[in-house]
Amino acid sequence: MKESKLLRAKTLDLRLTRPLTEERQANSKKNEEEALAGKLVLESMPRRFVFELTNACNLNCKMCGRNSAQFQPTWFQMEWLKYFEPVAPQVEEVTLMGWGEPTVHPHFSEFLDWAHRLGLRKYFCTNGMRLDKLFDDIFRTQTDIIAVSMDGACAETNEEIRRGADFHKILKNISAITEYKAAHGLEFPYMNFVFTAMDQNLGELPELVRLAGEVGLDEVKAVYLTAFDEGMAPEVLYDKMARTQEVFQAAVEIGRKCGVSLKLPHLVGDDPAGEQCHKTCYTAWRDFFLGSDGFVRPCMSTAEKLFTFQKYESFLEMWNSEEYRQHRERVNGVQMAQSCRNCYQSSYANWNKKESFLQIGKQFSPEWQN
Repeated sequence: MKESKLLRAKTLDLRLTRPLTEERQANSKKNEEEALAGKLVLESMPRRFVFELTNACNLNCKMCGRNSAQFQPTWFQMEWLKYFEPVAPQVEEVTLMGWGEPTVHPHFSEFLDWAHRLGLRKYFCTNGMRLDKLFDDIFRTQTDIIAVSMDGACAETNEEIRRGADFHKILKNISAITEYKAAHGLEFPYMNFVFTAMDQNLGELPELVRLAGEVGLDEVKAVYLTAFDEGMAPEVLYDKMARTQEVFQAAVEIGRKCGVSLKLPHLVGDDPAGEQCHKTCYTAWRDFFLGSDGFVRPCMSTAEKLFTFQKYESFLEMWNSEEYRQHRERVNGVQMAQSCRNCYQSSYANWNKKESFLQIGKQFSPEWQN
């Protein structure tokens, strides 16, 4: 049986799934040093690229901000990848995630091939509905990490929240991957459930951990619901911490029994961010995020746009551009952007703050442009 661990979301490090080249090790070490020192002009390259392949989705989840903003469909263009190839030998990972479902991109398999050819660690987040169509691609490209969104331990709950999902199909897709992995003695892909914890489904978290063990997953990650409209506001857990703590503890106990690790957010009042707007943010050092509309943003959970990446002729110019330098200077200080002040990004939000749970009336997503 696998060892169960209680984890917290990473704010500086990344999950290592295989040894890094010496060049990547050196860059990551330098990048961490520069991040901790708050350097504005970096000698290191980012440790990962985060590409939002699309803001379109094949589901209509009830809590998604897509229901509370105008989402004009945008698509990542394959020709953009050439800007990143010169520095790829120093970068650890490419993460495919954003406001939409990345696997609906018509060239999704080609993204995996591109990352595999360059020796990048491959990580994508998905609702799991198309994993059957990607089975061969996952093993051919040795995809490292797959996060599957699952918001209930039974079909009734999951499908009521994640409208358009097929609970049993998703489990079948996952089982096919984990069974092949076990049969061939493979270490990849590392897989987890990502669970959006809200009043409606909180009580199912322990059983979801048990289910994860049954289908061979490594981890269950719980993130708090952030409400973007009044209709979802009663579902947030900000003032329900006694019950939340009880459920989290039950989930940890089941995880220990079935070898599934738990990644949990801090309880209100326990977040080490204290009275800060958010935890110390390292995204502007560790990550380079490119949206599906061609705009560089600090992360996916912000309305702020830094620049259209085609403004610059090379990645090196982008990475130490005036816009990036200004953001690095401000993100953890008193002059931070308003969207950073109201941070709801799951790894960096200060869960002591009610504003992290409620984004009603705030501009929480970018204005989309083609």
